[in-house]
Amino acid sequence: MNENLFAILAARFPANRKACAIETTEGGYWSWQDLDFASARIANLLKSLKLPAGSRVAVQVDKSVEAVCLYLATLRAGHVFLPLNSAYQAGEIDYFLQDAEPAVVVCSPANQGWIDPIARARGAREVYTLSDQGSGSLLQAAAPFGDRCVPAQRKASDMAAILYTSGTTGRSKGAMLSHGNLSSNAIMLNTYWRWRASDVLLHALPIFHVHGLFVALHGALHAGARMIWMNRFDPRAVVARLPQASVFMGVPTMYVRLLDEPSFDAQAVRTMRLFISGSAPLLTDTFRQFEARTGQRILERYGMSETVMLTSNPYDGNRVAGTVGLPLPGVSARVVDDQGRACACGEIGGIEVKGPNVFGGYWRMPEKTREEFTADGWFKTGDVGRWDENGYLSIVGRSKDLIISGGYNVYPKEIESYLDDMPGVMESAVIGVPHRDFGEAVTAVVVRQPGANLQEAAIIAELKGKIASFKVPKRVHVVDELPRNAMGKVQKNELRKRYGS
Repeated sequence: MNENLFAILAARFPANRKACAIETTEGGYWSWQDLDFASARIANLLKSLKLPAGSRVAVQVDKSVEAVCLYLATLRAGHVFLPLNSAYQAGEIDYFLQDAEPAVVVCSPANQGWIDPIARARGAREVYTLSDQGSGSLLQAAAPFGDRCVPAQRKASDMAAILYTSGTTGRSKGAMLSHGNLSSNAIMLNTYWRWRASDVLLHALPIFHVHGLFVALHGALHAGARMIWMNRFDPRAVVARLPQASVFMGVPTMYVRLLDEPSFDAQAVRTMRLFISGSAPLLTDTFRQFEARTGQRILERYGMSETVMLTSNPYDGNRVAGTVGLPLPGVSARVVDDQGRACACGEIGGIEVKGPNVFGGYWRMPEKTREEFTADGWFKTGDVGRWDENGYLSIVGRSKDLIISGGYNVYPKEIESYLDDMPGVMESAVIGVPHRDFGEAVTAVVVRQPGANLQEAAIIAELKGKIASFKVPKRVHVVDELPRNAMGKVQKNELRKRYGS
């Protein structure tokens, strides 16, 4: 049996391959046959390169249906897909390519000038381009190849993707996800969320992380359901398209912005059966406003780059604001204290998980992998939570000071390292503070060196040229010293209280 994820998804495509699979908001039409043939041509191109099995294909492109075909082609050819946030800058890309050593790099044409030399220096054999308009050297190179391609034979344990997730030390870690990790989650969610072939998914998420790529996309493909494809989220455009859809997935920021639209009401969602939120905590106020406006309750769930989906509020049953629901079928979750003992209902502790969806470890980091698993095989998520009396899980914090802003993960240590290198900065602390739109806003507190004249606008401007925009602090506060405890550790809780408003 071939356990290649592509083969599992393709087996669920509708019998009528000429039916619409993806309709774009720009008027594009992709049938299931189009997806099959386009991914086959790219897979055959990759196979022609005679790459070692499991070679990495690093991709930093804008969202497009062609990018989906590239993802499917990578799986089909038996290689490992490495999606990279389209906002990453040169320093970040250089690290990922050095660490992952991809054989093939695909970038947007606008970035080829600076990505190509980095990729070549890091050993990439081929560098292709792909634009969100369907142009670029990748499709030109694939055009001569045939539109039939037998999926490479793969076992469930073989690696399918690497997703980089930063650490508190500032060094990003590559979570290795297998074909079995991804297929088990897709199959389970297909049943749990009642996916059906008649569904229409309004896809407005990016496709470089778990939510848009492995949850939304896999859900529709495995159900044989049509998608309405938006290359970027626009609240008015979403409201206009909702009457043609039945499923929508978004981050809390998206729901806040939909609620800001006067035309977003019960009439606009009359065909919708399911709204799902994830990637960041959904504020109780947003949950309640949404229900009051539409008559529907958002289904909030919980997952990670290392595990895909772990828990979910029920499809049938009570969806509770402020919780991420119950462990999904086949997934085990526990909340434990510092000694590894199970916490009672209402007690706060570290969240640990097990299941076929949990990754095998971090790329080329065996020691870090061992640290993140318990002796009895549970993965330590780094999140802190508690159970309620009905078995619903609430996430109350993150043990590693992770900031989630607009659905994107931001790790303070990385930003602090850039700040600390700036002239006039003695030290810094980066925190997340509540923000209505983004969930959390990245905020920096910097200590000036004696006599230094630090300006907030200048610091922000300098950071914008070095790191992705979602990591750049919304505010920078200049102070003479940081609050510390008796052991000399910076008290970030005190900073959150001070600057949280």
